[in-house]
Amino acid sequence: MTQAPQTTHVPDAQQARGPEGRAPAPAFTGDVHPYAGGDPYADYRAADFPFTHLTDLADRRLGAAVVAANDEFFAERENLLKPERPVFDPAAFGHKGKIMDGWETRRRRGAGAFAPHPGPGEHDWALVRLGVPGVVRGVVVDTAHFRGNYPQAVSVEGTSVPGQPSVEELTAGDVTWTPLVERTPVGGHAANGFAVDVARRFTHLRLRQFPDGGVARLRVYGDAVPDPAWLSALGTFDVAALENGGRVEDTSDRFFSPGSNTIAPGRSATMDEGWETRRRRDDGHDWIRYSLVAQAEIRAVEIDTACYKGNAAGWVALSVRDGEDGEWTEVLLRTRLQPDANHRFVLPAAATGDGVRLDTFPDGGVSRLRLFGSLTRAGAAALAARHAELGA
Repeated sequence: MTQAPQTTHVPDAQQARGPEGRAPAPAFTGDVHPYAGGDPYADYRAADFPFTHLTDLADRRLGAAVVAANDEFFAERENLLKPERPVFDPAAFGHKGKIMDGWETRRRRGAGAFAPHPGPGEHDWALVRLGVPGVVRGVVVDTAHFRGNYPQAVSVEGTSVPGQPSVEELTAGDVTWTPLVERTPVGGHAANGFAVDVARRFTHLRLRQFPDGGVARLRVYGDAVPDPAWLSALGTFDVAALENGGRVEDTSDRFFSPGSNTIAPGRSATMDEGWETRRRRDDGHDWIRYSLVAQAEIRAVEIDTACYKGNAAGWVALSVRDGEDGEWTEVLLRTRLQPDANHRFVLPAAATGDGVRLDTFPDGGVSRLRLFGSLTRAGAAALAARHAELGA
């Protein structure tokens, strides 16, 4: 195979757009040169995928896990879902060989000396439980640092099984697996991205690699689809949280970190776990626009600046709207924030809507936004209808 052209990794989905605003197709396939020293990412190949701003449904912080793999001789399956970038230490070797930050299987062999190659359908597999069930919009199979030991091809399938099924239940013959990514060749030391167009709610994925090899990370981008019965039982909950089906529609700035961090589970432990913008040198301000799980009544707000000590946002305001054509109504007037502190506000009256905008003045960091409320009757009905429509 020929050497693929190198492309620059652009994490911001709004940059490097092609004609008519579409993200360019990946420009990498096949082999990559052996590691030559220096920066191990210098020749890493990636593209601007249009779905990476969505929730990573396979994020460990949402409760995702690799529940099984048929082989993990060289590197553990759990590495697939690490949230951080894969690392490479050229001097790190263990009893089984090179230590790799990913999932790596042993080399497959054929039936004998005169049939040494594995059969055309032979493969290794890993089962992934999504952190939150949802509709998959795109998948990235990242082979970072796997240069001569990456798979020839991969495929991804999904299924929906309620509760917490065992590995035996997931591998039983009566489980239906829906193709999301057909068997497709991939490149080494590259972020191999695949758009998915399957309008179904999935709870588990199966990653196959043909015939063997190593994958550093698996990212599964999509829309969380929560269980309406669970949210109904809760009554009052965070209507913007990722695990409850909230999502970020857009942000003014993603320079240091994505806006979706603000609705991730838990409290920020480090500065990069929140949302921080670059320093403004104009008279504008920054903002994030959210879509709630469904139409809801918001009664209380938390805005946390944990870990932002000299770079927290100065002031914030919060606005709500109902429907895409609705007017924005400010429900929290411009309010001073303190650094590294959690701020709580009880709204004077419940604010009804399905969209929220957080404005920060003039720039800086916000680690978390929590919007506590309950679904309206119309919101609960819409959520239940979507749940049924997606085959849940």
